[in-house]
Amino acid sequence: MATTHARVPGKPTKTGMAILETATATVQSFSPINSIHQHLCAFHLYSHDMTRQLEAHHFCAHQNKEMRQCLIYDSPKADAKLIGLEYIISELLFLTLPDNEKPLWHSHEYEVKSGVLFMPGLPGPIQRQDLDKVCKTYGKTIHFWQVDRGDELPLGIPQVMLALTRDGQLRLELAIDVQMRYGVSFDEEREKRAYMEGPKLGVHPLANGGGKGLKTELRETDCMPVDSVPRVFV
Repeated sequence: MATTHARVPGKPTKTGMAILETATATVQSFSPINSIHQHLCAFHLYSHDMTRQLEAHHFCAHQNKEMRQCLIYDSPKADAKLIGLEYIISELLFLTLPDNEKPLWHSHEYEVKSGVLFMPGLPGPIQRQDLDKVCKTYGKTIHFWQVDRGDELPLGIPQVMLALTRDGQLRLELAIDVQMRYGVSFDEEREKRAYMEGPKLGVHPLANGGGKGLKTELRETDCMPVDSVPRVFV
């Protein structure tokens, strides 16, 4: 597998803490989490090094018809690591973005039509009803935890991620492993999704990094001291 599942350092959760967590769960509201209704599995590529690829499990909720937001884990298991976030927007919203923002967003047309984006456990016909909509959208993905290199904790600065856009990009061993574990066939799904269409105006040329790699860098800058900020009294 291309992803290394390193063990997080630390002592096991004590029974007392587990009981406390169960008690709080019966009282507190988890509305944002409970609104999650969809599990998507796809592959993400580091925008500065597309040879680095990993399996990404999206747990998504709709904000409205034009936008959904997803928590990204490295697996669907209970002990999965929360490695990033993705925001998915319609073509309409994407076109409202300033041009210097558009390269940070990737298209979903290829990964949907190629069959590599799927919903684990759901029958194909049900999946396709929603994926036909996803095919027309754009996503912005940030990863905080580089599990593919075996990091035990979230190290370094956040990384912009991209999605597959053409044949031959996805590493063969990763594709084979995922298909075997989930009992899916990317080629069969590709044929069944041939009728789907991407963005109405076609994939925007500035999307997907504008066809170039994007590298996230940390730079020092002058910081305005707190005492230099004018105070406003009401």
